[in-house]
Amino acid sequence: MKINSWLIFLLTISMSGACNAAQQNLRNKVIENVRQQTIQRADSFLQIVPVTVTASVCKRSAGGKHDFYSEGDYWWPDPENPDGPYIRKDGQSNPDNFSDHRLAMIRLNDIVSTLTSAWLLTGKEEYAKKAIVHLNAWFVDTTTLMNPNMLYAQAIWGRFTGRGIGLIDAYHLVEVAQSVKILSAKNGISLDESAKIKKWFASFLTWMTTHPYGIEEMKAKNNHGTCWAVTASMMAVMTENAQMIEFCRTRFKSVLLPNQMAANGSFPLELERTKPYGYSLFNLDAMANLAQILSTPEDNLWTYQTQDGRSLQRGMDYLFPYIQDKNSWPFAHDIFIWEEWPVRQSCLLFAGLAYQNTNYIETYLKLPALVIHPEVIRNLPVSHPVIWLMN
Repeated sequence: MKINSWLIFLLTISMSGACNAAQQNLRNKVIENVRQQTIQRADSFLQIVPVTVTASVCKRSAGGKHDFYSEGDYWWPDPENPDGPYIRKDGQSNPDNFSDHRLAMIRLNDIVSTLTSAWLLTGKEEYAKKAIVHLNAWFVDTTTLMNPNMLYAQAIWGRFTGRGIGLIDAYHLVEVAQSVKILSAKNGISLDESAKIKKWFASFLTWMTTHPYGIEEMKAKNNHGTCWAVTASMMAVMTENAQMIEFCRTRFKSVLLPNQMAANGSFPLELERTKPYGYSLFNLDAMANLAQILSTPEDNLWTYQTQDGRSLQRGMDYLFPYIQDKNSWPFAHDIFIWEEWPVRQSCLLFAGLAYQNTNYIETYLKLPALVIHPEVIRNLPVSHPVIWLMN
């Protein structure tokens, strides 16, 4: 009996080592694929100056100079009442709505995440130092910082000065927070600088978990609820908020997965929209991002399943064939953009590593690495693999 137990132990250790080696090989494959392009893009960012919310102000905003402001994407002037409240056209983004602050935040994400990636790849301090310049401008410098809330996000002219749904714009802070976490942990940023930046994120996390807008967004039954959890969990990990980490982990298991996913692995509420394909990708990406952020060896969200079998693996099993062959998609085409999807979806990357699925990784690497369509960029807030694979 003792001999058998010892053999089982040795076999387990051997299998674990083989699994770790296989996963590392997949990681290395992705890292080498993006290495040159990442460093080249980081070099191009070394001379770029920060642009924060204070760089532009919209006269329609009810907030001040330091307040993030955006307008609901699918809201347009009413042809029958041009000066009246806007009307909704689902899935059709109004290009005339104010988006400067959102674009600045997306720009921040790309710059900081790319610079941090290049720092990890090369060890050159110039990349980390430049990332800190942008971080300080957004979160520390009192002349240019953004107030740690989103009271005026996704406003609708004539209807709302801000909405809880606007919190989804903060989704682009997830990789910024991941970059700060890495820079702090690996001594790319001083303790004093790190503390100041983390103080801002802690304040934002408190706001989004206590203000009615944040609570409303948390309770959203579709992708908005998932994105709230991803944003909150990353900020909680970065600021070491154990209570919020556990809250988000529990919410994934008890609310998001069982209530959003159908038995076959699809997301019915996303399929009802005018962009069912893009929204399905977006929500599965968000769930994969959440699992990547929160999973531990003791509590692995990648292997978790509900009593009736709903799981991230089932979600991947459902959507992956349509990522490989979009033409087989059995539902309506998205009304706005269709040809532009899919790209390098984070669900392929993270699930490929978690399940050691070579097909996922190979598909990921075959898809476009750099996207230019603003709607795709807006819906791809996690797109810098190095900061997740070399953390």
